[in-house]
Amino acid sequence: MKTISAFFFIALVFGAITALAQSITVKGRVIDSKNQSPVEYASVALFKAADSALVEGSITKANGVFEIGNIAAGNYQLKITFLGYDTKSLKNIRVVNGAVDLGTIQLNPSSKMLNEVAVNGQKITALNKIDKQSYKAGQFESAKGGSAIDVLKNLPSVAVNAEGDISVRGSAGFMVLINGKPVLADAQTVLTQLPANVIDNIELITAPSAKYDPDGRGGIINIVTKKGANDGVTLAANAQAGLPSTTDYNNLKKPRRFGADATINYRKGKWDLSIGGNYTRNDNEGFREGGVYTKNIANNTITRFPSTGERSFDRYNYAGRATINYTAAANNVISAGFYSGKRYQARLANLLYHNTTSNLATNALISSTTYFNSNLQTKEGTFNLGNLDYTHTFANKSTLTAGFQYERDNLYGGTQNRNLKYPNTADTIQYVNNPYTRPISAYRFKLDHSINIGKGKLESGYQLRYDTQDGIFSYFVTPATSQVDIAKFRGTTHAENKINSVYSQYSGKVNKLEYNGGLRYEYATRTVNLSYDANPHNLNLSNLFPSASLLYSVNDGLKLKAGYSKRVQRTTNLELNPIPEREHSETLEEGDPDLLPEFVDLAELGLIRNFSKGSFFTTLYYQHIKNPIQRLNSVYADTILNRVYTNAGTARLFGLEAGANLSPFKWWTIYLGGNLYNYKIQGNINILNTPVTINNTNWAYSINGNTSFMLNKTLTLGANVNYLSKRPTAQGQDGAFFVPNTSFKKTFMNGRLAASLLWQNMNMGFLGANKQRITTSGANFYTTTNYISETDVFLINLSFNLNKFTSKIKLPTSEVGDKEF
Repeated sequence: MKTISAFFFIALVFGAITALAQSITVKGRVIDSKNQSPVEYASVALFKAADSALVEGSITKANGVFEIGNIAAGNYQLKITFLGYDTKSLKNIRVVNGAVDLGTIQLNPSSKMLNEVAVNGQKITALNKIDKQSYKAGQFESAKGGSAIDVLKNLPSVAVNAEGDISVRGSAGFMVLINGKPVLADAQTVLTQLPANVIDNIELITAPSAKYDPDGRGGIINIVTKKGANDGVTLAANAQAGLPSTTDYNNLKKPRRFGADATINYRKGKWDLSIGGNYTRNDNEGFREGGVYTKNIANNTITRFPSTGERSFDRYNYAGRATINYTAAANNVISAGFYSGKRYQARLANLLYHNTTSNLATNALISSTTYFNSNLQTKEGTFNLGNLDYTHTFANKSTLTAGFQYERDNLYGGTQNRNLKYPNTADTIQYVNNPYTRPISAYRFKLDHSINIGKGKLESGYQLRYDTQDGIFSYFVTPATSQVDIAKFRGTTHAENKINSVYSQYSGKVNKLEYNGGLRYEYATRTVNLSYDANPHNLNLSNLFPSASLLYSVNDGLKLKAGYSKRVQRTTNLELNPIPEREHSETLEEGDPDLLPEFVDLAELGLIRNFSKGSFFTTLYYQHIKNPIQRLNSVYADTILNRVYTNAGTARLFGLEAGANLSPFKWWTIYLGGNLYNYKIQGNINILNTPVTINNTNWAYSINGNTSFMLNKTLTLGANVNYLSKRPTAQGQDGAFFVPNTSFKKTFMNGRLAASLLWQNMNMGFLGANKQRITTSGANFYTTTNYISETDVFLINLSFNLNKFTSKIKLPTSEVGDKEF
């Protein structure tokens, strides 16, 4: 009730501010004269007609709209500028009272300006707004030819560890949008399938408003992709190939790295068609060193089982995407999208184990054995979906948008675990095979309305989300064990998730203050049926999700902001599956059908400083996490640990993030970002009838830096570094992780063709790059594993562009299936 009361108090304050504001405003909408699309981030300045003195300025929003308030009556002139367009000047603007609406203003693309941008690279690379931070993907040259993850990991609050897991402000859970469309999917899988070359910019929405889905405790990442600017055909194509490996890890086979992607856009009259496709093969060599011990108090023994050996990955994915937009009239737009793709991953762990059992009190050796374990885990998925959207604009400029999306996926794979005698590995001690299939069906329907009221905008909407997944989990073991044991590892599951939600929010600007506030209500149901349990596992939730943000412009170069948002981190169907899977020789993994979602309160205070040669921002933030979902270890047998997804009490996180963009000279740009936070998790829980106390807290930080040197008009040298410090977990600590990269780019044909040499995971024999140690412990176990991945990887990337890609290309992506991959 305190949260709800606080929200309505904020709403009343906003309403009072709006009612008191009576200043004269000048507003309008800026569009591209060629394709009639809105121009975002254009600079708008209002001058006095008498002496050309600057009065006030603004920047256009995503829909091209600008508004300049607190204007006195008089005569003015307006100037609109944006890179790639001719400057637009409007003279003899007479301001008397009320609001002066200049209507739609068209900017003409300037070929001269576009060429200048291609040469000197002085594009806007980062922008801070009331609810988000926006970063241009093109500034990260080392990501070319890679995936969206390679771009994302350079942002100030983002960190990627050795396993490819992504965290924002120290939180692994966050929501992904593709051009503003929600994607209820695992971020790692979604972003891996999206080529870096098609990304225009990435937006970090750290305190999202009520119009967004409340999913993701770390906030929202919105990926904005490119699109052709003019009528006719626009083409972008990229090809990449990896040079031979420089380091030998004695893996069974050498990695293969190559790929290509292409995007074609055709625009003519009322039609706008975009088609994209990609294929990426990105294998990786590697090695791991592990040490584990378990204590058996009843038998007074301690069992140690260290291991060393290969840990490599074979990975590929391919996909085709298409979207069609038809503008039936100026106020009616219809769009349809299609997506079909596949992702494959095989992780091979060939490990030599040396197991010993000793007396716990005296450490006297009781038994010893050495064996070879070959563990192959495969994951495959085919993803197919389509969406249809319709937007109508009314005479009063209000809009109504209806959208529908359907998805059908098939996920399958399994783990083959072979324990072999050593050194004669032809003799099998035990063979375990855990195959599975997990098909998914899902759909989403939404209805959104937007209308200008007073000096702000009221947005409201309804949304229905539904997904269902069936799982068939098999288990085969040789030599055969008892049927009771086999039955424990076999079964079927059926999970259904249904969410109904409504929201309303109001946003506007009064003098130097921008604001938005809203409330979202959600009713969610979840059902899990198990083949061996006649009673369904049901969960019904009814929740309010308030949000509020403020941005105050102290002057042209200084802004202050504050925000609050309530979020939820929902469970995946995999986390709900209680059927154990043999992940490794030493590990079983299972979920909990009664697992609760996490509920998170986010709050932040920030400062934005712009100056002549760059910008700087810093934000203080806080998260309170209820029911944090953790994967915790316990002892299953003397040589096997059990990993269980469970709710681990409560957690809180507070930190400070900062970022700076600098251009000391036209030929040199610098980007630097960092995040420092303190994480605490505590609680008394029960894991498989074993009481466990969780209490861990510590500081952690990450640093991301990027710099670019323009050696001449066609040569660019770039470098970036990503560093993640040691981080506390529920039962231990994740070690530090460090990755530096460099790139060298040469352009031809006036910038249309580019060739790049990428040096990724630089190590040079002494930097300690691309490796990470993971450690966990409990009352009767300890485990530590050092993951060592391939370093000094060299890639060649070729890019070709026919015409310019400047705006959004709304290619759909997987809604639910990626989340469960």
